[in-house]
Amino acid sequence: MSAVTCEARGSASYVSEGSALVPRRPRLLDTVRDALRLRHYSRRTERAYVGWIQRYILFHAKRHPAEMGATGVSRFLSSLAVEGRVSASTQNQALAALLFLYGPVLGVDLPWLDDLVRAVRPARLPVVLSRDEVRVVLLALRGMPRLMGVLLYGAGLRLLECARLRVKDLDFAAKQIVVRSGKGDRDRVTLLPAVVRPALERHLARVRAQHERDVRAGAGWVELPHALAQKYPNAGREWPWQWVFPATRTYIERTTGQRRRHHLHETVMQRAVHRAVREAGLTKPASCHTLRHSFATHLLEDGYDSRTVQELLGHRDVRTTMIYTHVLNQGPAGVRSPLDGLVKGDGVRVPKLVGPGGRYPVEARRLTRTGRALWKGGKLPE
Repeated sequence: MSAVTCEARGSASYVSEGSALVPRRPRLLDTVRDALRLRHYSRRTERAYVGWIQRYILFHAKRHPAEMGATGVSRFLSSLAVEGRVSASTQNQALAALLFLYGPVLGVDLPWLDDLVRAVRPARLPVVLSRDEVRVVLLALRGMPRLMGVLLYGAGLRLLECARLRVKDLDFAAKQIVVRSGKGDRDRVTLLPAVVRPALERHLARVRAQHERDVRAGAGWVELPHALAQKYPNAGREWPWQWVFPATRTYIERTTGQRRRHHLHETVMQRAVHRAVREAGLTKPASCHTLRHSFATHLLEDGYDSRTVQELLGHRDVRTTMIYTHVLNQGPAGVRSPLDGLVKGDGVRVPKLVGPGGRYPVEARRLTRTGRALWKGGKLPE
């Protein structure tokens, strides 16, 4: 029976089968997207999963996944590890995408993949800054990135968690931040440092003035999570739902025609931190996530228990938090080096980090005047 494609009615396309007009069967990737959105996966995860499923289909010469199974999945994932030499986390993401495809979408239970070649996960310790190093990096930041950096370190936030903060997530009275839909789509509560409150209130005053100008210009909308826009059509224009760190430009949302403002893109903060680390003269490969690592390590150094730190970080497993115990500022396993026990005058000269008369730390001696000024001090936050 021949099938002839007809003009779309609404958002669905139809085909003619004889005298009957029936809806076209949805394409596989559209079905995957619908299943992801039904379960409130983020758009970032949606793009990643769809991309892996496309690569999987192309790897098998465009065969439909329903025609394959565990053997096809193992061949694809093993190829990523052996030929593509991808990291363990990348291979795990591809596996998660295919498990979602065969589970919720196709309804196929895959057996255990015994013959899968797994990418090796290297045993690396997190990069952690000292307190002085954190201070100079934050001082080297300017404007909105500085305030974001203060929260990354002071509250242990991930970069996207910080960028996606809304006004209603800040509780000044309780001195806490509610992190909505963090990693794994889990909510949690973390610290709102008291020292950052004045700067944050001044920043919010500027953001509110900008929002009011947007509203007067017929804009002022932001994207709402999940289906809240249908339940509360005007909430996207209300102050509590606005981004704490909004982007400088607005855009037109195609489906609604609303002029919206997105949150600051994470690459802006990434570039700012990279520039600040270089300006401070640090040799460590520090990034935005390094500030979160430093938050956890410094709390453990201060005597807080790992369970408390786990809750603040939002780790599912306390073993993830325990990694930071390996980088505490106490030497491996708290062992004291015999060099530290050598008495003065034994012919061993050990350079000091900070000499008499307020000399700069070793890390700052080769810097420009700007870099040395960062080490000398400054007030935080501005």
